Amino acid sequence: MAPKRPDGAGAIPETVESPALNPAGAAPLYAALDLGTNSCRMLIAEPLGSQFRVVDSFSKSVQLGSGLEHSGRLSRGSIHRTIQALRVCRQKLKRHKVKKMRLVATEACRRATNGAEFMARVRRETGLHLDIIEPQEEAQLAVVSCAPLVAPTTDQLLVVDIGGGSTELVWIDLTRVEPQSRAQSIMRMHRGFQTGESAENEAKVVDWISVPLGVATLRDQFSDVEDDAARFALMSWYFEENLSEFAPYTNEQAREGFQIVGTSGTVTTVAASHLGLRRYDRNKVDGLTMTSDQIDAVIRTYLSLGPAGRKRDPRIGQDRQALIMSGSAILQALLRCWPTDRLSVADRGLREGMLYAQMAADGVLTREPEQTERE
Repeated sequence: MAPKRPDGAGAIPETVESPALNPAGAAPLYAALDLGTNSCRMLIAEPLGSQFRVVDSFSKSVQLGSGLEHSGRLSRGSIHRTIQALRVCRQKLKRHKVKKMRLVATEACRRATNGAEFMARVRRETGLHLDIIEPQEEAQLAVVSCAPLVAPTTDQLLVVDIGGGSTELVWIDLTRVEPQSRAQSIMRMHRGFQTGESAENEAKVVDWISVPLGVATLRDQFSDVEDDAARFALMSWYFEENLSEFAPYTNEQAREGFQIVGTSGTVTTVAASHLGLRRYDRNKVDGLTMTSDQIDAVIRTYLSLGPAGRKRDPRIGQDRQALIMSGSAILQALLRCWPTDRLSVADRGLREGMLYAQMAADGVLTREPEQTERE
């Protein structure tokens, strides 16, 4: 049996399927919905200290971007699947009487020539108003979600969010921030990236990029290459070529104090494979630190299995097996380009970032976020 696992970044802390409605006088509930190239995911949560408690969730692979690479349009089938999923989300929002929500769509809707037409149809048929967000906001939300995983000793941070249709990378300089305030400074980035001279105790974005290649779009680029190993090598090389405009972290800059945080279904799947989990366990994965040798060992195992073996591997799961090699190619390219032999695994993403941003704006979060990192 395939493991129960999240289908991407944004797996959740303390997921509780609550049958109860939000009672009068209770803390207001917040919702965050992320409609990506591959999946439709939603969280409903209530603030709890510096974090939040999830009271309901939804996640479904809708493959909205299926065929987009070749046609430039969202297909009739993908639109139908997605609207059906969004109707379930609408029912959950109504059932929990959620008033505060942020609902967004990302790369597939940005790229599709009929993206705006699709958003209008969603409003008409489901009553939900989704915003097609720009790459910078997508990157900001990914960064905010990872704040609790940033170590106090981190001077330079790279946050990588590998999505279905795009990959966001954000390089952050934390040297002007007091160690005990670094996570909180990153949380404030939901307001925007500060790229000029940073104020005292504020994080500065050295550079960021949104590469229009994610696990689904990169896979589709090389779908005509039959040899499994050759396809993987070409995907990794091609992704690295697309990083050429991103500011390089030179060999002269120290590895000490440098941290990469990776958030995506690829990263969490590789971590689960490394741990040998036959049933996914977020508590063991989120905050895990992996070495580049450990990541390479997992990727070599995937290659040795071949397509048929990966389909049968319970650590990968049916939803992820078709995308794991394109995601691994992205991950391997990143580790070649950046001066570190360690990666922090984040089982969180846009939904968590949207929840943090909404709650922070309303002033309902308290205390500094807790750092959590495990070997």
